Amino acid sequence: MFGNYLIGLREGLEASLVVCILIAYLVKTGRRDALKPIWIGIGVAVGVALAFGAGLEFGSQELTFEAQEALGGSLSVLAVGLVTWMVFWMRRTARHLKAELHGKLDAALQMGTGALVATAFLAVGREGLETALFVWASVRASSDGSYAPLIGVVLGLLTAVLLGWLFYRGALKINLAKFFTWTGGMLVVVAAGVLAYGVHDLQEARFLGGLADKAFDISATIPPDSWYGTLLKGVFNFQPDPTVLQVTVWALYLIPTLALFLAPIGSGPSVRVKKQKATDEKAEAEASAETTA
Repeated sequence: MFGNYLIGLREGLEASLVVCILIAYLVKTGRRDALKPIWIGIGVAVGVALAFGAGLEFGSQELTFEAQEALGGSLSVLAVGLVTWMVFWMRRTARHLKAELHGKLDAALQMGTGALVATAFLAVGREGLETALFVWASVRASSDGSYAPLIGVVLGLLTAVLLGWLFYRGALKINLAKFFTWTGGMLVVVAAGVLAYGVHDLQEARFLGGLADKAFDISATIPPDSWYGTLLKGVFNFQPDPTVLQVTVWALYLIPTLALFLAPIGSGPSVRVKKQKATDEKAEAEASAETTA
């Protein structure tokens, strides 16, 4: 449940911040007349995201077992790819998000009502579709027949809406860079579990082999129906008897992705090479100047 709560909180807060930025900018610039098209675009985006999620859930029920597993596994892999791109994108562009949205909104104001609706729809819709897909994949991975995963997502979304409203009212101020870094890191851990579950689905669909090759089996030590087994599954999508391929894919995704995500921005090899090159060029220029003198 905590993993799904985290997804709802993180994804919902991003959408809430986008809405807050758009609304606050229009209010501060005296363009309250443009609020209605913005809210229409936001409403349409939310409706499309809900319809997309419902389509995934109810559409997959009409398929055969193998087709369901193939679809679920493929969409789980896609969802992990999208959420990985999202956390890195937010980490890199969070500080410029406000200016970017303001620029798009200025252009839309000059173009008219339709452009305002489209701007709000695109700004919120992308977050909504990503959220719907990843929530569906995560709930499917951690579902134990109860409503706990969905309850976790809903609570996370409600918390995000509340935080967004408090930000807008100026009643709450937190370090968003640190918030998105910590939640992004935890989301990468959740995504690793979703990816491993997606691989298992593809194995059950006979798209990938190795279903009988178990890496280990600790079901007797950590029973799936125990409270701690349920907790581990809800938070990390833990499986007590994973296949060798699941464990391999989980490790190959989690270790490098988490290391890259938590590395300081600007510490990559290319950046260090450029800095060293600039230092060498400066030293050469100084040496040349001294020789000339």
